[in-house]
Amino acid sequence: PQGSEKARTFVHAFLKRSMPKMKGEAIQDMLTRKAVVLEHYPKKKVKQKRKKTKGFTAKQRRELRLFEIEPEQQRYAIFLPLHELWKQYIRDLCHGLKPDAQPHMIQSKLLKADLHGALVTVTKSKCPSYVGITGIILQEFKHVFKIITKEDKLKVVPKLNNVFSLELDGFISYIYGSKFLLRASERSAKKFKLKGTIDL
Repeated sequence: PQGSEKARTFVHAFLKRSMPKMKGEAIQDMLTRKAVVLEHYPKKKVKQKRKKTKGFTAKQRRELRLFEIEPEQQRYAIFLPLHELWKQYIRDLCHGLKPDAQPHMIQSKLLKADLHGALVTVTKSKCPSYVGITGIILQEFKHVFKIITKEDKLKVVPKLNNVFSLELDGFISYIYGSKFLLRASERSAKKFKLKGTIDL
């Protein structure tokens, strides 16, 4: 087209005036073969905030009955293997409960140990009806233990105002429930003072 021809003539004339020392062929060669590198700025990636997975609320857990043990499962014999596993777990944790083991070292490990499967007895209580209850701990909550007895009865025993004894390989440890008002997960990170106490 006529317009493009005019544009070509203008460009050539402009280049000759701008670069008088270069011949037309050199100018044409430079324009044909020269590569132009364009800078590329990548787009910054916007970090997506991870959404924290929300667990069930206490109300939802109650409605779904997540922690309830069905009546047909409330049998002492069913949980004896759990108790055997717990005993092996404690032996491994304490590197074997040997007669020459230092009691305070074992006590400090037991304070942070998981008690699900432990065989405990209520030795002292402000409520006499709790004294003598013996069974395997099925569930530990912040304020209570759920214990299955040899009579296949599920007992909910509060920690407050109760003293529990725990015997394993001849070593007896006492748990003062009033000082033990923690969840199992919180207890593993807590520092306990190994001092005796006379209150319940």
